[in-house]
Amino acid sequence: MTQPAPLQPSDADTRRNVPPVICYPNQTLPIPDLNLYARARDGAEKVAELRVAPRDAGCFRAPAGHFFRITSVEGPQVGDLNLWHADDLAERFYSGKTRALHGTHITRGQRMWSGFPYLRPMATITHDSLEWYGIDQYGGSVHDVIGTRCDPYTHNLLAGGQYHHCCHSNLTRALADETGLPLHEAERHVHDVLNVFMCTGFTRDTGQYFMKASPVRPGDCLEFFAEIDLLGALSACPGGDCSAQHSSDAAACHPLLVEVFAPAPGALDGWSSPAPSGYDRSHGRGA
Repeated sequence: MTQPAPLQPSDADTRRNVPPVICYPNQTLPIPDLNLYARARDGAEKVAELRVAPRDAGCFRAPAGHFFRITSVEGPQVGDLNLWHADDLAERFYSGKTRALHGTHITRGQRMWSGFPYLRPMATITHDSLEWYGIDQYGGSVHDVIGTRCDPYTHNLLAGGQYHHCCHSNLTRALADETGLPLHEAERHVHDVLNVFMCTGFTRDTGQYFMKASPVRPGDCLEFFAEIDLLGALSACPGGDCSAQHSSDAAACHPLLVEVFAPAPGALDGWSSPAPSGYDRSHGRGA
């Protein structure tokens, strides 16, 4: 039997007009010293680079106190970024808490946070050449922490077939190659991403996640300061600039460049890598 649609209460408008409350006021978050980072970056030297091929992924390492930069080098291209502690894959980027602390999209001065029980800054964005974009008329912005990553499971669910160059699979192969883990074990560590350069939002009428053509141009970059020793994996998404579709070979795709920079000795005097969360982990059961 079909259930009738629920009736709207008489005070519906009053309930809708209740003002919102920010869930996590972030005024007490530790503030990164961007001036110190900028001075350290001025004298830094490039020590490594990785060129990520279209529809593929690769891994890189950025020790604590180093900088890493992601650049679109040939044409408009978005990337999916995973981060782990270099010595402990259990500590990995937590997109949900990053979103709760900073918002749906992140930019200069904001951070990528690790998951429980660590909950500490993994990387701080120190430069964003797309910072000018802001929020457009559709509610879209760049560098989101709301999407997951294109994956072969959802592709199979919605379209059928076996497509192997979704970002999830790309990241899985890259992590397996870097660590020597079997594919099925590496896959367990692949997680929700920072969608670098991707322009996304939610539709006003249905609340659906949308993508649109990224404003990224060759030479645009997003740069980070590594707060802890990092292992990163970056996928050059099969959606290209995500103007039409992803998880296919139809879109024009381009490589992405990752560069790692080491500051000069003494450039970070006074800085120390953040410690894991100070919560005692007793969870109400005592010491």
